[in-house]
Amino acid sequence: MTKPLTGIRVLDLSRVLAGPWATQSLADLGAEVIKVEQPGLGDDTRHWGPPWHESGDERVAAYYLAANRGKRSVAVDFSTPEGADLVRKMAADADVLVENFRVGGLKKFGLDAASLRAANPRLIYASITGFGQDGPYAARAGYDYIIQGMGGLMSLTGLPDSEAGGGPMRVGVAVADLFTGMYTANAILAALVRRDNTGEGATIDMALFDTQLAMLANQASNAIVSGHDPGRQGVGHPNIVPYQPFEAADQPIIIAVGNDRQFAKLATLLGRGQWADEPGYATNAARVANRNLLVPMIAEIISARPAADWLAMLDEAGIPAGPINSVTRALADPQAVHRGVRIRAGGGALGPVEMVGSPIRIDGARQDAELPPPGLGEHGDLLTEWVSAEELEKLKAAGIVG
Repeated sequence: MTKPLTGIRVLDLSRVLAGPWATQSLADLGAEVIKVEQPGLGDDTRHWGPPWHESGDERVAAYYLAANRGKRSVAVDFSTPEGADLVRKMAADADVLVENFRVGGLKKFGLDAASLRAANPRLIYASITGFGQDGPYAARAGYDYIIQGMGGLMSLTGLPDSEAGGGPMRVGVAVADLFTGMYTANAILAALVRRDNTGEGATIDMALFDTQLAMLANQASNAIVSGHDPGRQGVGHPNIVPYQPFEAADQPIIIAVGNDRQFAKLATLLGRGQWADEPGYATNAARVANRNLLVPMIAEIISARPAADWLAMLDEAGIPAGPINSVTRALADPQAVHRGVRIRAGGGALGPVEMVGSPIRIDGARQDAELPPPGLGEHGDLLTEWVSAEELEKLKAAGIVG
């Protein structure tokens, strides 16, 4: 099957996570992604180990592998006039450019949106920063951890202050970066569709802070409508009850009751069918108001039997439930195995690489890029498309190309 983005060339000047996550998604969908890295150093995440992936003389952090599948790497020092000129030539032939330097950081090299779009009006130029291209914080660096704090997410995550260990907590993965990467890829796809209609490229301004606020979803809406800050629920849900883990006799399980019909089934399963008719529990609004009464009663009943027993009964009754898996157990889950979540790609400088693949399926076909994450400068010969072989050797000798 021809992938949707076949024939689209992406110049990736980004590093770490938000930008690389966006371009990896584009690579999975068939785009040719050329990752431009600093000679001798490369993407910061190449060095963010342990753990390390090692193959022959190559060693790279596992972190890097997560966001760079399907790309080709060239090492060009564009802080030099010659290197910047080479990248400008590459941008003139690109459909998309993604960068995540500080606001104005690329202008001195002539690699800003205005300069490159003047030379290539069809170029879609996507910038990712912490706080956007304007505003009082525009000049600040933005890191996921800081954005999680400033953007309200940490105030919602963790146990309430009244409980032992209570306090704000960071989410276990860099969700502000990841969501920004996905929103960026989405914006690029929209800009490509618009370009098909108008012939014009676009300048895309993405900010981690904006994305973090947008992804608060119902919690932001709760705050706007009520005028009050949502509190930390720990493992509970602010709008639905019961919707949380319960300790079975041997391990915790999550029970997620999404409507009154499911609650009636749960009540019957627990031997408390009368709850479905009691005013204090019959509706979700009542259950939210009386969670401090209802949840302990459910917890006492669940604690009497092993998790496997409960999960089997809940599944049969059509009540959403599941275990709390470790990462390795989740990856080995029969459903994950059936869906082929773990993939293996080889043939590059880093040798065979095992990864989690793309979740996208189109017409039944997986959308995983075939190329593994690249070694630093592994595809330097690509540069002969823009400079002669003789000139390339001179640039290598000068350390401008790695």
